[in-house]
Amino acid sequence: MNKPVRRIAIFCGILVLALLLRDNWLQFVQADELKTHKNNRRVDIARYSQPRGNIIVDGQAITGSVETGGVDFKYKRTYTDGPMWAPVTGRSSQVYGATQLENLYDRVLIGDDDRLFFNRTVDMITGKGKKGGDVITTLNGKAQKAAFEGLGDKKGAVAAIDPRTGKILALASTPSYDPSKIAGANDGKEWTSLDKDKNKPMLNRALRETYPPGSTFKVVTAAAALENGLYKDVDSKTDSPLPWTLPDTVTPLKNEGDIPCKDASLRVALQWSCNTVFGKVSADLGNKKMMDEAQKFGFNNDKLDTPVRAAQSIYPKDNRPQNAMDGIGQASNRATPLQMAMVAAAVANDGKLMEPYMVDKVRAPNLNVIETHQPKEMSQPMSRDNARKIQSMMETVVNEGTGKNGRISGVTVGGKTGTAQHGVANSENPYAWFISYAKGSNGSPVAVAVVIEGSDTMRDDIAGGALAAPIAKKVMEAVLSTSK
Repeated sequence: MNKPVRRIAIFCGILVLALLLRDNWLQFVQADELKTHKNNRRVDIARYSQPRGNIIVDGQAITGSVETGGVDFKYKRTYTDGPMWAPVTGRSSQVYGATQLENLYDRVLIGDDDRLFFNRTVDMITGKGKKGGDVITTLNGKAQKAAFEGLGDKKGAVAAIDPRTGKILALASTPSYDPSKIAGANDGKEWTSLDKDKNKPMLNRALRETYPPGSTFKVVTAAAALENGLYKDVDSKTDSPLPWTLPDTVTPLKNEGDIPCKDASLRVALQWSCNTVFGKVSADLGNKKMMDEAQKFGFNNDKLDTPVRAAQSIYPKDNRPQNAMDGIGQASNRATPLQMAMVAAAVANDGKLMEPYMVDKVRAPNLNVIETHQPKEMSQPMSRDNARKIQSMMETVVNEGTGKNGRISGVTVGGKTGTAQHGVANSENPYAWFISYAKGSNGSPVAVAVVIEGSDTMRDDIAGGALAAPIAKKVMEAVLSTSK
């Protein structure tokens, strides 16, 4: 072989080797990346080539699939009572992608999860089309309906938990939207309308929005007082002068109305929601002890997955006067409705906080269960004895204090109202809160948090007991009716 031919042969050999290396690199190293690349249209075509598996509540599918008649995307997602369930399901859109459970369990729902290998193999042998698995939630349909209908045209959210297990029973947010209307390839007009809506209907307020928790946070402050030994008897007088001035300032902390707050016991202070008592408790304990107690309830946790990740609730590192305000649920204190439901749940469960979750099982198309969630203890914010003391205090709030609208005949209910300042210098309508639990002979099957962000109620009439408590009551009644 002459020299020029040999060079050409070597060069061609190098090209073939490079091609083989590149081919193997694409096949074995970049395969998954290319398969899931946002610009790989084949992925979306395959995703919508067959009906998706379903999201299940109370044994019934709240999702479905319908043929589109299109060339590329054969099926699109449908939702039963879409606006009511949107905070749980999220969306699955041919154009705008998937969110929440639809996103997190996408591979299960389209049948691509590795745990469905046996099903895919059988379907391939029998010639059947690929099928997706189902996601079985912990949600309670009656409780969800009570929450959604209770919110009505108000802007707000509801979260309900089973304190004994951490199962999320209701997760409602208003205003809402119907994911069915943006599921197809030609729904751009509807998407634009939702995206530009100043009321943010696609925002999951129950999980992803934080608010100042107002006086509902006084439950945490009471727990901090008992756990740190500042006070031991909830019926003894506290060292709470009236008026009381915020530390390092000349600003007196005010109470709402003419209520018996001077040296009031923790029970009376929670019953009438005394700012001065709980502001001074927070100041006496100091920022670190308050923060430590709040964190035991779940505050400052940026990885709270339900499995949908909740926004981080914040008890801040603050100076002395701001820490006093944080202790009454104001200043920079921020919480999601889920977080405040967790506070009520920990009290109801004798001081033990269970990790909240909304997916109970995942099952294959042949109905075999491939994943089961086991309840898990998250923390112990307070001792059993102190939790019983706070239960007694919260029950006084409902029976004799500001939470009377949460009472249920023949049922032990504990609660706490809250009205949180909103806007610069409290210039906007305040937020109305209510947290509560209902307790039976087998413990408490439900703890609830309700926040009303906006309504057509006159400013002077906005209060947690008036607006939020009746909604919480309906949710508790719904759970009680299904747990007998």
